[in-house]
Amino acid sequence: MKYFYDFLGALFVLLALIFIIVPGPSVVFLLAALLCFAINHPNARKPLRRTQVMFKEGCYKLDQLFKK
Repeated sequence: MKYFYDFLGALFVLLALIFIIVPGPSVVFLLAALLCFAINHPNARKPLRRTQVMFKEGCYKLDQLFKK
């Protein structure tokens, strides 16, 4: 199962790289790749937490901007 999540994470990274060139949801694929890697690799959990906090703060700021 570990190899499956590693393969899935690598696939998400590849899709994110493609969607950086072609317009698309590259950030979502990068977050999914971090999630897949964090399941089996403890070193990937810290960047995942940082990314989650950044997404939460960004969404909060967008909410505040659209409320005006």
